[in-house]
Amino acid sequence: MLLNNSKKIVIKLGSSTIVDKKGIFKEKWASTLIKDIKKLKKNRDITIVSSGAIALGQNYLKIKKKKLKIEMSQAIASVGQIQLIDNFQKLFKKQNIKIGQILITPDDTEQRSRALNARRTFENLFKIGAIPIVNENDTTATSEIKYGDNDRLAARVAQIVGADTLIIFTDVDGLYKNNNTKKKLIKEVKILNKEILASAEKKRSAYGSGGMATKLDAAKICMNSGCKMYITNGQYLNPLSKLIKNEMYTCFYPKISKLDARKKWIISSINSSAKICIDEGACKALSNKKSLLAAGITEVLGVFKKGENILVIDGRGNEIARGLSSFTSKEINKIKGLHSSQIENILGYSSKSEVIHKNDIVIF
Repeated sequence: MLLNNSKKIVIKLGSSTIVDKKGIFKEKWASTLIKDIKKLKKNRDITIVSSGAIALGQNYLKIKKKKLKIEMSQAIASVGQIQLIDNFQKLFKKQNIKIGQILITPDDTEQRSRALNARRTFENLFKIGAIPIVNENDTTATSEIKYGDNDRLAARVAQIVGADTLIIFTDVDGLYKNNNTKKKLIKEVKILNKEILASAEKKRSAYGSGGMATKLDAAKICMNSGCKMYITNGQYLNPLSKLIKNEMYTCFYPKISKLDARKKWIISSINSSAKICIDEGACKALSNKKSLLAAGITEVLGVFKKGENILVIDGRGNEIARGLSSFTSKEINKIKGLHSSQIENILGYSSKSEVIHKNDIVIF
């Protein structure tokens, strides 16, 4: 089966996919999608990135004007977002599936510390069996700090959660080769060359803000982060089943593995002069692919913030690893050498148990 090897899947729904031309939520279509998701959900983490808040808001408020000022779009989005999540919740509840809402701004994906916090939220939603429903936080975004489309946002979300597959549902079967006589569907893309980029049409749907060009931007992000990406037609009922059965799509293959991409992301970060010294027990734990806990830390050298890239050394000064810290240097100085159960009492507030999570560390 097409998605057999996919363990973490992000599904992106465009405005024209989830909302009809009258601005009404496609309840029947969404119901069939959710039934497909229920079949896929076993042993998989599923995330949905959904557009449609502004379209639903306009319909609810009876506003038909297409070109809106940014501040009016923000107000309409705040109304439409409630409609969107309410519709999803009703339909997912019928399948006994819980959902969680996550609104994201570019800062949440581009700043490492905030991306780290966002990933923890996703992970905890997966732990409780809930499906995250993600959208851009249009209510606070401005034109200067805004994705403006959910294709690139979906690719960033896929990168944050460590997804191996992103599926973008749109209103065409995939990317077509520009030809004067007949358009031909491009089934596989391994390199984003000039020919592929020239195939992107600038046409957009009535409500959409992207088009094929932003989908290629998303593909670039995925290909560089070890994630496979599909562009496929989501206008059919049971769209996931249709994708698997008919195999009508354009697939973008990653350049490197997901693990290599994550290592590259951590190693290529601006090197901090800050260091954490750990004992022999912690060294063994890291070599066994475990997270770094406070109990194994003996010394903190330098000052750093939560989410910063720091060096891990042993008692003899040998460089052991590099990773992203879940705590500030000040916090680690307070909890070093202590058991995880003592952290909350020492800091006075609830926090994570890992100083550096195993997914955020590269062993040398």
